[in-house]
Amino acid sequence: MKLPVFLRLPPRWAPYVFLAPFVLLFLVFGMFPLAFSLYLAFQTWEPTSGLSAMSFVGLDNFVFALQDEWFWKSLKNTAWLALASGVPQHLVAIPLACFIHASFKRLRNGVVGAYFMPYITSTVAIAILFSSLFSTDYGLINAIIAALRELPLLGWLMPAAAIDWLNNPDALKPAIAMIVFWRYVGFNVVLYLAALQTIPVDIMEAARMDGAGRLQQFWYITLPSLMPMIYFGVTLSVIGGLQLFEEPFILTNGRGGTDQAGMTTAIYLYRMAFDFNDFGAASAMSWLLFLLVGLLTWLTNRAFRQRGA
Repeated sequence: MKLPVFLRLPPRWAPYVFLAPFVLLFLVFGMFPLAFSLYLAFQTWEPTSGLSAMSFVGLDNFVFALQDEWFWKSLKNTAWLALASGVPQHLVAIPLACFIHASFKRLRNGVVGAYFMPYITSTVAIAILFSSLFSTDYGLINAIIAALRELPLLGWLMPAAAIDWLNNPDALKPAIAMIVFWRYVGFNVVLYLAALQTIPVDIMEAARMDGAGRLQQFWYITLPSLMPMIYFGVTLSVIGGLQLFEEPFILTNGRGGTDQAGMTTAIYLYRMAFDFNDFGAASAMSWLLFLLVGLLTWLTNRAFRQRGA
């Protein structure tokens, strides 16, 4: 069957034709929302009044965001959760990946898959599961603490009463950090395990023949070889930690918890837009968060560049 004349394009047009669907979708669902949010950052707008209700306010939204106490509190919560969940992820994932790489051969894929499973599990299912685990009266975690309280050596370290994880502001942050750590540590294990498999075996055998112990091999060969992947993993943790939304949102029913202890910046942006109908201020805050993410990513790059990563 012959194509019509207007469909007979020269071969040089083929790449553009194949790229056109992606470019179109990216412009509609990627660039347009990005550009529109930047435009909204300089407007005051209540969406129920229509597009005609927009009014240019200049930098007022940014000034409001920088003077908003709740915005700064959400940034502090976000930074706390990012550090409390992100740092342990890598401190645990690196030795765990080394252990799996050295100890498992045939069963390696199955072990890695078990650790990776939380990462691909639905966030809603994870939050519901941990909501029951953190229950004050019937939760498994409080039951374990109660059992440890009866032991002679560990009992004095345990709290005297059951912890109200989801309603106590001092306990809510650690609870969220534990969930985030549990969910993403397997992802980092996969990253580091992939990097470990690229280290030449000859180097390790030569170090072993020269009398280097396992700790020396790890410190002088494995760890420097992992630096590029550590840089990649830490960068992802910085970006993901500052955009933390799903776990605290579901665990606190979208309200941030008691005294807003679990309110991250992403949750506050969501509430500012959809609860308070101030899309202009929410857009300004989102761009301030974008600048913060860019700054911390740049600082991470500088820190690892000095170490040759």
